[in-house]
Amino acid sequence: MAHAKTSYVCLSCRASYKQPYDRTRQRTCPRCAQPLIHAGSAFAAPRRRDVAAWRTLTVLLNAGVGFHKSCCGGPGYRPRTLREVRERMTYAQRSGEPIAHALVRRDVG
Repeated sequence: MAHAKTSYVCLSCRASYKQPYDRTRQRTCPRCAQPLIHAGSAFAAPRRRDVAAWRTLTVLLNAGVGFHKSCCGGPGYRPRTLREVRERMTYAQRSGEPIAHALVRRDVG
């Protein structure tokens, strides 16, 4: 039986690759040879020219927020715009909540 594939992302090239998951192996980008970041099996890459979406994605992945399937099917809420990211970062700073937790909150009111 073949292993399920998951997404790996190169933020500098704005590219994603579906590859079998292997915890022990470090993946590298075929374009720039930089290490790839494991994004998860429920990841859908934005278009390469959508710079704002890639900035948002960079913040999420660098904060440790992945796109892994949960028991109910999807990864849950993830901010899609820089404005939503800024709102959640401000909330995290004011409330003391860890950034990774604040980024996946649907409401920050």
